[in-house]
Amino acid sequence: MDVDAIKRRQAAVWGMGDYAVVSRMLAPAARELCDACAVSAGQEVLDVAAGDGNFALACAYEGASVIASDLSPAMVERGRARSAAEGYEIEWVEADVEDLPFEDDRFDCVGSVFGAMIAPRPRVAAAELVRVVRPGGTVGMTAWIPGSAITEMFAVGRRYAAPPPGQPVSDEWADEDTARERFEGLAAQLQFERRTLVWEAGSPDALVDEMMTLAPPWAAAREALSPEQLDAARVELLEIVARAGADGPVRLDTDYRIIVARKRG
Repeated sequence: MDVDAIKRRQAAVWGMGDYAVVSRMLAPAARELCDACAVSAGQEVLDVAAGDGNFALACAYEGASVIASDLSPAMVERGRARSAAEGYEIEWVEADVEDLPFEDDRFDCVGSVFGAMIAPRPRVAAAELVRVVRPGGTVGMTAWIPGSAITEMFAVGRRYAAPPPGQPVSDEWADEDTARERFEGLAAQLQFERRTLVWEAGSPDALVDEMMTLAPPWAAAREALSPEQLDAARVELLEIVARAGADGPVRLDTDYRIIVARKRG
């Protein structure tokens, strides 16, 4: 596995498309993770693989002091602009979840909403997340549950635009035994909760077209795939979404896991 190549690709891909559309879909999960980690005023919090800052903003709203980080320079710029526009003083930095530029035991909470789960070396990522949290502090993550609508859609993407060899599948994080193994020796306690995000659209076509046009991975796929491949992928995505409503408005439920690890005191 060429770790550096994977990271270069991730940094480029997540700067493409219009992440704001994806961000709005994921925002409720950020608020749920903030609550699960019991983030409160006066705490120092780090948002890792932050996207444009859903978790960072949820924590800042609670009165925490927040730093947000992302591997993608473009995403950092988007997040910085968004947090300023919404009136929050959040520090933004470019950072790799597997090599965080912060001292040991600094933060009360470190969180990542569907971000750290795509790091190519999960155990390394887990160790870094825990390293920068103070003893007794929390590490919070979200990950998609296998078999949910979104993981089926990701599987379509992998069939048409294969990830680099050796890259782990992100939804493995949602398996409780796997998460326990990755945090073994690092966390004194692990808690898991199953939650559901609901995505709504005027029709299956509207939802699929928005995702394929604006979501960063599909924006990248449009540059790599032929028109015929894109059409074929669209048909498969529509089959998944249409289960939630073949005609007219669609309400798509997709399940995810909240993982909260408490660092040893």
